[in-house]
Amino acid sequence: MALGNRSTITEFFLLGLSVNPHIQALFFVLFLNIYLLTIMGNLLLLLVIRADSHLHTPMYFFLSHLSFLDFCLSSATVPRMLKDFLSEIKTISVRGCLAQGFFVFITAGTEAFLLSVMAYDRYAAICHPLLYGQMMRKQLCVQLVLGSWGLSFFNALINILLAANLDFCESHTINHYSCEVPTLFPLSCSDVSTNLLVLLCSTLLHGLGTFFPIISSYGCIVSTILHISSTSGRSKAFSTCSSHLIAVIFFYGSGFLRYLVPTSGSPLELIFSMQYGMITPMLNPLIYSLKNKEVKAAVRRTLGTYLYMSE
Repeated sequence: MALGNRSTITEFFLLGLSVNPHIQALFFVLFLNIYLLTIMGNLLLLLVIRADSHLHTPMYFFLSHLSFLDFCLSSATVPRMLKDFLSEIKTISVRGCLAQGFFVFITAGTEAFLLSVMAYDRYAAICHPLLYGQMMRKQLCVQLVLGSWGLSFFNALINILLAANLDFCESHTINHYSCEVPTLFPLSCSDVSTNLLVLLCSTLLHGLGTFFPIISSYGCIVSTILHISSTSGRSKAFSTCSSHLIAVIFFYGSGFLRYLVPTSGSPLELIFSMQYGMITPMLNPLIYSLKNKEVKAAVRRTLGTYLYMSE
């Protein structure tokens, strides 16, 4: 990828969220707090799952990887954005832009696969409780996580390699706070029809390939719950998957719209990106802890242990 030889432009200017210095200062404080909450929430969830033996189950194995992904997804864009809020010159090299786009693509894509895997886990737990141990054995869980990373890496690599072959010789201003693959196409003087087609096909395959298993899993889950005679039994069964369902709605409601809607510089693009790249990673630990009695109990046990050890 000889970017320096093929491109007359070697860096991009990130327009960000605002050019007003006072608003940028407010944004810096706001997004710094969001990032700190994201880091603390996800690291705490990782620590609790690792430290508490009651949470050493497939469901929490997947949840720990989701927390790690949320940490990575937020860290791929927010630190750079915070730096730009304090900088007069908001530039990023072409190589740096492609690298950032790659990490956003692979972490967001892996999260989509993982949410699909977690839906299957809930299906196995609710619809086949007696076979759950066989259906979700440890070896399979590891393979599903590795497969999620592998498929997302392949998907991201194809799109980034195609983007790396573009010539950027016109406008160098990105109307965004970070580098995402769709934002690069309007800046190129090359033919981007192949890039757009590959991005559309890969997004549809990735989106439908992960969303349909979620829909089918929840279809079976709802059918099973409706056949439970007791109200308490139905409530308990639904509570085990409600947190995951909320996480799916937040992520899919914005993530795939961002890559399916053509880039136009609309404020909606920024909102979609912030929703799946910053807000969802911050909310996931809260969703899974506030609505989950096991996690809340594990947090109390873990904090109690550390407080006891510090005395």
